[in-house]
Amino acid sequence: MAAIAAAFSSQTLKALLAPRSSWTANGVGVARVLAAACRVPTPLNSSHAGPGRSGSATLVTLPRLQYKRPGSALSSRCFSTLSPEMKSTIDKVLQSHKVILFMKGTKDFPQCGFSNTVVQILKSLNVPFETLNILENEMLRQGMKEYSSWPTFPQLYINGEFFGGCDITIEAYKSGQLQKLLIST
Repeated sequence: MAAIAAAFSSQTLKALLAPRSSWTANGVGVARVLAAACRVPTPLNSSHAGPGRSGSATLVTLPRLQYKRPGSALSSRCFSTLSPEMKSTIDKVLQSHKVILFMKGTKDFPQCGFSNTVVQILKSLNVPFETLNILENEMLRQGMKEYSSWPTFPQLYINGEFFGGCDITIEAYKSGQLQKLLIST
């Protein structure tokens, strides 16, 4: 805790330790608090300039705080969970399967209605496909969100390319676009 305290002004430290609702009330804006927690460079202005500092805009990089909710994995909001090794592994998995679905559960036991819908569409088309259960690995789950820039599951990949989630798959199926794409693979 001493290392954290040394890295922040007393006002910023109080704001970080206070409930979110009081961040603005304590005089420290939400953007400043999040920037401090996530090591985002932010301009210092005269209201945040300390002793011996000018009020001019100067970019600073503050150390990253790691927030952990009770009973949960480390929050991934402030840092990337998609390591180069994980990205390489995902690339290899996508290259080795023409159709793969990252979903909640498995194709034999979907654990989400949206995942089940996409599984049923693929089964109705008699398409060979593989599934990966993102519920078994939180790092994979967060990494896939970054990899695809898509925040929800299921995520369907065809020929190594992100195709979409449940809604996109349903629309493509209804229009016949999905069948054409899968026949050409």
